[in-house]
Amino acid sequence: MISDTLRHFQQQYDVVVIGGGPAGLGAALAAREHGADAVLVVDREAEAGGILLQCIHSGFGLHHFGEELTGPEYAQRVLEQTLEQDVDLLTDAYVLDLTAGAAGGKRLKVMSGAHGVQLIDAGSVVLAMGARERTRGAIRIPGTRPAGVFTAGLAQKFVNLMGYLPGRRAVILGSGDIGLIMARRLRLEGVDVAGVFEIMPHANGLNRNIVQCLQDFEIPLYLSTTVVAIHGHERVEAVTVAPVDDQLMPQMAQAWTIPCDTLLLSIGLIPDNELAHQLRLRMDPVTSGPMVSSTMESSQNGIFACGNTVHIHDLVDFVSAEAALAGANAARYLAGDLPPQDNVRLVPGENVAYCVPHTVATDREHTLYLRVRKPLESCVIRFFTVDGTLIYEKKLRYVFPAEMVNLKVRPRFLENFHGDLLRVDVVAR
Repeated sequence: MISDTLRHFQQQYDVVVIGGGPAGLGAALAAREHGADAVLVVDREAEAGGILLQCIHSGFGLHHFGEELTGPEYAQRVLEQTLEQDVDLLTDAYVLDLTAGAAGGKRLKVMSGAHGVQLIDAGSVVLAMGARERTRGAIRIPGTRPAGVFTAGLAQKFVNLMGYLPGRRAVILGSGDIGLIMARRLRLEGVDVAGVFEIMPHANGLNRNIVQCLQDFEIPLYLSTTVVAIHGHERVEAVTVAPVDDQLMPQMAQAWTIPCDTLLLSIGLIPDNELAHQLRLRMDPVTSGPMVSSTMESSQNGIFACGNTVHIHDLVDFVSAEAALAGANAARYLAGDLPPQDNVRLVPGENVAYCVPHTVATDREHTLYLRVRKPLESCVIRFFTVDGTLIYEKKLRYVFPAEMVNLKVRPRFLENFHGDLLRVDVVAR
């Protein structure tokens, strides 16, 4: 068991990372590389690696490792790199509480089967708990409550890790990446996939997954269509689907019923942030994650965050890049060597849902991540001051809500800007 890699357990650490997925492992590795002597990763699963362990398909690591890997291969590489740096790893453990500690540090109450309930003092903490799936209750689908309704991630775990098929004829609601990948996976296992139904007029998964998982396997994708009822008592027997209008209201006169025994829900992810709320961190209402500075520090000194805890990522490679920044700055925080505070706040403007980080500094380079609200071709990203003065612009070939835009913001872009607020727009040329 990977939990055996905990060579010694101590009550004092320089940096404690909560979460053992790619974000947590990447942050721990960076913290060690930047001077933190004692680093602990706490993960609630039996093995570190996070969601990657059940993502047996390829497509990971092209940016971070320069080659295409499966999810478990990516997780194994990051884990090996982390353990080589003498990072302590505590699995099958849960952080019950996180409060202020002595001398500006943090105190964690951790529960595990191996060590019971322990109090751990940390100089700084990195939140890397990932995200969880939205369930049927989040969108209130009418109908009965039979067996056979799964989130796409749970079905993926059943098929890839446990060897169980969720059913024989499936309908998939939502076009998130996990749903698209599971459509292909189920088809490969002999399950009849009746179709993928998406309430929005555009798909919410990466274009490569739409092509490789649906089009290549002739699985139909119905846009502007949703499930309006679930039928069955002991087991799902059928679902009723209907097109929606511009206000996303179902048009029941055009509804039809599809016989099936399984409904998979791929309706989005929610950052796992109970601890962030408990700490009363400043939260972004759009991402549901903590607001962070360019150093990935939250609104509370010494608390850093990265990965899907902050906002939902498309690629694990971007998670690793963000984690490296958070872990490095968590170590710098201990040495009192953090860069000067940010002096510019970014505000989402036209066709921009959110920006991360939420603040930047004009004297150093940053990577800005953002998502748009609607797809555009031949567009431009622009930075404006409060009074409407254009500071910087860059042409883009296209933008798509399902694909995160990342942009290098260099000091020369903002050299003539002397305010404290920038609006970010993405508009047609």
